[in-house]
Amino acid sequence: MSRTAPTAALNLAKEATRKTPQNDRIYEEMLAAILEQRLAPGTKLSEDTLGEIFDVSRTVVRTVLQRLAHERIVQIQPNRGAFVSEPSPEEAREVLQARRLIEEGVIRLAAKRRTEKDINDLRQMVSEEQQSLDSGNHQAWVRQSGDFHLKLAKIAGNQTLTAYIRELVSRTSLIIVQYQKGNLSSCSCDEHTEIIDAINGGNEELAAELMISHLNACEDQLSLQNESPESDLFAIFSKTSNS
Repeated sequence: MSRTAPTAALNLAKEATRKTPQNDRIYEEMLAAILEQRLAPGTKLSEDTLGEIFDVSRTVVRTVLQRLAHERIVQIQPNRGAFVSEPSPEEAREVLQARRLIEEGVIRLAAKRRTEKDINDLRQMVSEEQQSLDSGNHQAWVRQSGDFHLKLAKIAGNQTLTAYIRELVSRTSLIIVQYQKGNLSSCSCDEHTEIIDAINGGNEELAAELMISHLNACEDQLSLQNESPESDLFAIFSKTSNS
């Protein structure tokens, strides 16, 4: 390997994650489609199709796809193109194991650093989760459930942990759509409320215990054998692209 290879790789990584308002918008719309389970694992992400949908060049689409690939949300396969990642059963277990290890630390920090406003914000988020569940809006609920965990990471006040949680939550969404048993919920509003009560009381040990139990329950509701459905890119993004 040449001495310039590491530098070249670093420049490529910077290019892949370069952000512009336009790129950010497309990235956020694609990430939302994944988090809300509108984009199924294994979906082929055609650069031409996405370029037509978002009215941008293939270069812009490729940059966004590389950014998602950097976060392991998308897989780019040589000579085949980009696909929404399809987590294997082993990867699913590893992701949830990583969440247990990281979020135990996050919840302990959150219990120490929470403010009254943080607690009120968390309770409002759970209220909105429950409304989505009651109205049958499963897609909105999936995103809100993930946002709850991201909020806890922000309360913990560690940007590095927040970035890890963001990636793991996104990958968990793929795992849920691929392996969830029937129509069972992967995350419980009641469990979120119990976690809020624990951190509000500054009970670090109880909060950590509840978080581990909560994530274990999420894994228990997965059947790590099911195949993922196909998705239509035009149908998925038609609403956002026409707004």
